[in-house]
Amino acid sequence: MKLKNPLLVVTDMDTTVEFYKKVLGLHVIMDFGVNVTLTGGLSLQTRESWAEFLCINPDELGWCGRVSEIYFEEDDFDAFTDKLCTLDIHYVHPVKEHGWGQRVVRFYDPDGHIIEVGESVKTVVQRFLDSGMTPEQIAERMDV
Repeated sequence: MKLKNPLLVVTDMDTTVEFYKKVLGLHVIMDFGVNVTLTGGLSLQTRESWAEFLCINPDELGWCGRVSEIYFEEDDFDAFTDKLCTLDIHYVHPVKEHGWGQRVVRFYDPDGHIIEVGESVKTVVQRFLDSGMTPEQIAERMDV
């Protein structure tokens, strides 16, 4: 068994593709109109075509994109969050720091799917080293 791609069902393919390009810097690697695959393996499919594959009326599809999330990591987290401030983003929450030191931000895509972008763990460790923490202190802080 091999996981190939997560797939998000979308209402407006053009709007959603533009969102992922503009906000997360993803690019289209395959475009079949009603199904688009972006860099990193994220697939998007129109609601109508997905319902057709399932052999149901699109109106019968539940719409609950807020029970899961797509997770990304970013090395230059500060630059990324600065960029977000220039865009029209609907946040789940502003930037916060988890107990182990990783900073994250969560926001919604155009269809209400939750996107999480976290500071890469490598960057967290480097930030702690730059602040003068020892490797032992970092391990304790990060609970590893």
